[in-house]
Amino acid sequence: MMRKRIGIRWKITSGYVFLIACLLVAGVFLNTQINDIKVQRDEIISYDTKMRTMSNRLERHVLAMESSLHRYLITSESRYLEAYYENAGAWETTYYELGGFVQTYSTRQENLDYIYRDIEEWIATIAQPLEQAIRANNREEMIEAFNGEQSSEAISDLQLQFTEFRNVETEAIANKIVELDAKNERLTISLFFALGFIAILAVLIFNTISRRVVTSITDVTEALHNIEASNGKGRKRLVATTNDEMKDLVDATNALLTTMENRQWLQQNLADVLLEYQGIEEVSELGQTLLKSLTTRTRSVYGTFYMQDAKDATKYVKLATFAEARHDIGRTHFHIGEGLIGQSVLEGRALSYENRENGLRFIETALGDIQVANGLIVPIMFEKQVVAVMEIAAIQNYTAQHRALINEVVERVGVTINSIQTRLEITRLLTASQLQTEELQAQSEELQTQSEELQMQTEELTAINEQLEERTKDAEQKTRELQVIQVELEQSAEQLRQSSNYKSEFLANMSHELRTPLNSILILSEMLAENADNRLEDEELEYATIIHKSGEDLLALINDILDLSKVEAGKMDVWFSETDLRELPQHLESMFTPVAQQKNLQFHVNITKNVATPFHTDVKRFQQICNNLISNALKFTEEGSVRVKITAPPVTEQMQEISEQWIALSVTDTGIGVEEQKQELIFESFQQVDGATMRKYGGTGLGLSICREFTKLLGGWITLQSEVGVGSTFTVYIPSLPQGLQRIVEAPIPRTPKVLPVERVYTNEVFNGKTILLVDDDSRNIFALKQALEQKGATIIEAGNGVEALEKLEQHTETDIILMDIMMPEMDGYEATRYIRQQLQLDLPIIALTAKAMKQDREKAIAVGASDYVTKPLNLEQLFSVLTVWLAKKEHHYG
Repeated sequence: MMRKRIGIRWKITSGYVFLIACLLVAGVFLNTQINDIKVQRDEIISYDTKMRTMSNRLERHVLAMESSLHRYLITSESRYLEAYYENAGAWETTYYELGGFVQTYSTRQENLDYIYRDIEEWIATIAQPLEQAIRANNREEMIEAFNGEQSSEAISDLQLQFTEFRNVETEAIANKIVELDAKNERLTISLFFALGFIAILAVLIFNTISRRVVTSITDVTEALHNIEASNGKGRKRLVATTNDEMKDLVDATNALLTTMENRQWLQQNLADVLLEYQGIEEVSELGQTLLKSLTTRTRSVYGTFYMQDAKDATKYVKLATFAEARHDIGRTHFHIGEGLIGQSVLEGRALSYENRENGLRFIETALGDIQVANGLIVPIMFEKQVVAVMEIAAIQNYTAQHRALINEVVERVGVTINSIQTRLEITRLLTASQLQTEELQAQSEELQTQSEELQMQTEELTAINEQLEERTKDAEQKTRELQVIQVELEQSAEQLRQSSNYKSEFLANMSHELRTPLNSILILSEMLAENADNRLEDEELEYATIIHKSGEDLLALINDILDLSKVEAGKMDVWFSETDLRELPQHLESMFTPVAQQKNLQFHVNITKNVATPFHTDVKRFQQICNNLISNALKFTEEGSVRVKITAPPVTEQMQEISEQWIALSVTDTGIGVEEQKQELIFESFQQVDGATMRKYGGTGLGLSICREFTKLLGGWITLQSEVGVGSTFTVYIPSLPQGLQRIVEAPIPRTPKVLPVERVYTNEVFNGKTILLVDDDSRNIFALKQALEQKGATIIEAGNGVEALEKLEQHTETDIILMDIMMPEMDGYEATRYIRQQLQLDLPIIALTAKAMKQDREKAIAVGASDYVTKPLNLEQLFSVLTVWLAKKEHHYG
């Protein structure tokens, strides 16, 4: 009958459980007593803290009442009287709260009663008469009612009573703490007695358990000493006498002995095998020796050894066998992947098999045939390549110990095979080298003869070399001259860059200087051309119209020159965005159909269905290209038609490198045409076909130059097909670029849109009674805008700079809207706008006006607080439209 297993852990745990149970009983008792003491101590501490807090608060109320009355008599400030009333209403509440608390924890209530009577007496004799005098607002009675010395004495007595009250309570608290300390001391003595008893009991329990454990460990230790003394021979197995963890220790020790014996067997046999094939110089002999050694030690009855063919790396040939009965037993060769042995070579790992269905051959002996039970195929590798493979078989299954020996041997055989092959290769190379040496001697004699011939050729080459050296010197001299020229070219390039920068700055400044006087010219000429009062004669009206038209032509010329300059300087900014090209025909027809009808020309816009949509490009630049080409076509066509066609052209490989989607915009006219030799000329700046064309049709010759440069910025190109007297076709190829061009350049000067003559829709009702502050340092602009706005019924306030504008705003609070110029002395428009928004906090509309119309100028104006932005020269229709919108918003906001 098997004994019940009782582990060491359970034995030790039982002792600990008993010990812990005793400690828990003692702990519960002690915890109850400690908690009781803690509760009493916490109550005493809490009472002391609250008693002091409440008494101090009551004392502060009384002191605050006396201090507030005294300060009121000195300063007559009402806040001190309010403080007195506040404390007079709060002291009594505090007193009763303190009295209830003291009555619960103390028997010294009479001390508080004295304090209460003294406070009431101070209020009745000093505070109330003074309060009545204050209510009567009689200063003399106040002074008579308040006796400062008497009040101070009363307050001092009260402070002494408060101090005595707190001292008495503190003494009572100290007595209670002494009692608690005595109780705690008694509890501590009890704790030491209990712990001593538990310690003695624990020593007895653990001594009993440890004595049993040590006895078992001593037996195991003696057995281990005997194992070491036996030096690995005749090791005696241990026998467990207890059914606990010591039995597990004995079993583990016996397993360790078995492992040590197996390891010693493996090391001994591995050393014997390696020693047997040392000094072998033939691979076949190595295979035979290896099979013999391994089959003997692994109880194998059959073996074969294959070697990789030197000519075909996928083929392996049989070199050695063990116990082969006939020559036809076993393959003579195989290829990688053929059969189980070929698969082992392919995967580079050992494979094993069992003869479960008697499918393998029998091993032949003198007494009969023996059935093979188990087979093992092991590849032999060198530098991760299978150089040989070995297959062995046994009548019994291979043990793990046998497999370990085979793996250890195979890991080392690969190096030996490679060494043997290397030695054989060296021998072969040495023989070949000797043959080559004999051939070299014969060749050396021939070379001697050739050397003499070369000597003569060398003399000729020396003469040639001297000539080459002279030429080299000449080339070096020219190189130095080229380096000097290169430095001069770099300096010239730097001067050109600076010149380009100066030109850009000059054009930006000239933009402002030209637009400022042009602004007043356009405004006044437009007002004269309107002839609102019918005061001008027909001839004067024609003069005004010509002046306005000339001003617009001058503005267009300034814009073209600036745009072309920006492109040439590399500072033109392009903004790629998504657009729907199917909306373009309607836009072009609405813009150019009236012009075509005026000249009795046919105008058609067509877009094919295969055009990609949406399309990504700079819409503004693309429309400017369209406008310039169509305007040119209409200008140079006297009769016939102008046709615009948008298609998707065939995309070449070169075009695909840029984008998968392209469009071709063709503008075809039946105009005068261009001669072939002058077709490149017309794309140059300020160039037309000839002087007669310029005189007849006008223009500056910048339109096509701008089209060509803008097309390059959009990633495309422009072509021309033309015949004199027949017409011309300009075709623009543009790619769709969702990512845009990686360029960071200055934004172009925006064009002021040319307003087609339409019926005016602005009425004077919007402007009637409105006050407009006009801020500009140019008197001509002020005069022109004042005349135009006063005709609408508005009241104009003038200011010459930002400082004057702020003064006018303070004087005229009824201002409805501000027209703010940007470039002004003393305080410019940016600073004035920022001051109005941040300092004056005014919400009225501010319209920024400037002739320096760069993109960053608009963003800066909006950032400082401008409501809108209008560029000079001003178009009255555009200005009236902006004013109407913001005045209407203001009326709706405040209406």
